Amino acid sequence: MPAAVRAALDAELATARTAADPAVAWRAAERAHILSQPWPWPHTVVHAAMLRRALRERDVVEAVGQVVRLAVAGPGSATGRYPEGNTGRARVPLTQPMPVPNDLAALLAR
Repeated sequence: MPAAVRAALDAELATARTAADPAVAWRAAERAHILSQPWPWPHTVVHAAMLRRALRERDVVEAVGQVVRLAVAGPGSATGRYPEGNTGRARVPLTQPMPVPNDLAALLAR
């Protein structure tokens, strides 16, 4: 993982873990997910953070969805079979590609 992507991922994960406002936390987690998709371990770490957030919020649907995603994140990244831009949330289809925000696309293109 390039250093610039790692720095952006770490910043988004820190916000996802510490933000008091759930909307801010989830937006940061989604952005971290997009950044992490090409790498198996970071991708798995992001889904673990999403699972912790879902449990903290007592969101059963999100928690179950994150358990499923934890099982497939690493292998999907390792084989290059992941839906680019997908936010990683349980309410988004597992295989649905989505637009990558411009700032993240620029980081990932380097």
